[in-house]
Amino acid sequence: MKFKIPKVKLLYFDTESRPLTYLGNDFTTSEITAIAASFGIDREINVWVLGKDDPRCMLSRFSLLYNVADIVTGHYIRNHDLPRINASLAEYNLPSLKPKLVIDTYNDLRQIPGISKSQESLSEMLGIKSPKIVMSQTKWRAANRLERVDFTRERVIGDVRQHQELRLKLTELGWLNPPKLWEG
Repeated sequence: MKFKIPKVKLLYFDTESRPLTYLGNDFTTSEITAIAASFGIDREINVWVLGKDDPRCMLSRFSLLYNVADIVTGHYIRNHDLPRINASLAEYNLPSLKPKLVIDTYNDLRQIPGISKSQESLSEMLGIKSPKIVMSQTKWRAANRLERVDFTRERVIGDVRQHQELRLKLTELGWLNPPKLWEG
C-alpha cells in the first residue's frame, strides 16, 4: 500500500524596520520598511517595500501568504518579526496573524557554547553561499529615510535567501529543535 504524504507549505520570510517613536525610558518603537517571503529556495521571493508599496497592502499581502503556510521560518522571528507585524496590523486595523508553527533558526537552535547565533555568523561558519547584505550607516540612513528603498529591498531579499540555505543546513546537521506554536 502506498501512502501519499502531503507536502508542507513552508514560508521563509524576513522584515526590515526603522525607528519610529519613543514610548518613554528611551524605548523606541519601529515601523516595518520591507517584507520578503518565499515558499522555497527555487521559488520567487515576494517583496514589499515602504516608499514603493502602501503599508496596508504590504501587510495584507504578507498575511495572505502567512495564512496559507503550514509553517513559517526565519531568524529571530518569534521575538522580532512576528510581534512587529502583529503590531503593524493592529495599527492599521487589520486582522492579527493566526497561531502558526514556527521554525526560528535563532530561538530553536540547540545550545552550542561559544558559537554566535547571528544568521551572518552561522552562515559564514557553515559555508552558506548566499551572502549577508551589509549596510553601512550611510546606507541605513538613506534606506530609512526612504530615499533609497532599493537598499532595503536588496537587504531583505538577501536575508531570506541566506536563511533558506541556513535552515536547510541546520536541519541537515540536526541542530534545530522542533517547531513551536507561535500564538502572538
